[in-house]
Amino acid sequence: MERGEIIKLCQEISFLRNYSSVRYVDKGWSEEKKFYVETTEGGKFILRISPRDSLDRREREFEVLAKVAGLGINMSQPVDIGKSVSGKYTYVILSWVEGDSLDEVIGKLNQEDQYRIGLEAGRTLKKIHSIAPPEKRERWSEKMERKIRFRLEKYSDSGLEIKNDHLARKFIGANLHLLNNRPQVFQHGDYHTGNLVLTPERKLGVIDFNRWDYGDPFEDFYKMEMFSRELSVPFCRGQLDGYFPGGIPEEFFPLLTLYLASVVLYSAVWAQPFGEEEVKYMKKKAEEVMADFQNFESTLPLWLEGID
Repeated sequence: MERGEIIKLCQEISFLRNYSSVRYVDKGWSEEKKFYVETTEGGKFILRISPRDSLDRREREFEVLAKVAGLGINMSQPVDIGKSVSGKYTYVILSWVEGDSLDEVIGKLNQEDQYRIGLEAGRTLKKIHSIAPPEKRERWSEKMERKIRFRLEKYSDSGLEIKNDHLARKFIGANLHLLNNRPQVFQHGDYHTGNLVLTPERKLGVIDFNRWDYGDPFEDFYKMEMFSRELSVPFCRGQLDGYFPGGIPEEFFPLLTLYLASVVLYSAVWAQPFGEEEVKYMKKKAEEVMADFQNFESTLPLWLEGID
């Protein structure tokens, strides 16, 4: 997307018309284009631009973000949504959360602070999950089994190969029954250190809800294992303790392992449109997860050893 198109779009939008600076936010894996915009009045916003045919989903997202914001979470607040005058793009404007991306600074904190921020992340996720799904919805077991079949078929057709992939398939086949009678809640969909912000006040901020959905609350933890874990085990432990103050239920890790087994093979396939380096990265992540769970012969990750 050319800079001239961005400037023209800002001029069309009342909230951004008096912009003073616009810069591209080159982070995350998404077809959306994101821009940081400051205005002469001191406003700071994130402008997300996607194809015009995404308007319906973005409107649903905008509506549910208003509900999440009502929980008192420090997050990207929904400001405006619409289409460009040309009709070519859908845009969403969110408030900017001031601070540093947590994945860039978590390793600079001492372990006590890493754990403290993890506690806050767990408590915040619990609040997010307090939003109930629509009354009419597909059963989770049916929805997730269809998603798993899709992932495995795409992996089989891709020609890619993950070492010990048969063990992931074996675990999945033996544990699909765990999906029965699972509750559904509003999910962030991409909850990990890359989508969390450490504010100047050393508090937590939450961004990038654009992979939101409704589903099993435990599924919202698999990105913790895939991305947060390599940066900070104390953070992950804190997230678990913050979410489960009464102790981790025994069904949590078997379900988390099932969700990880279903996604680690597919993740490299998903990354193919973004280039070979991203595919290599996702294959590396798959190997790390499988090592953590001893090729899915265990449902407790190795890093959990010694946790109280």
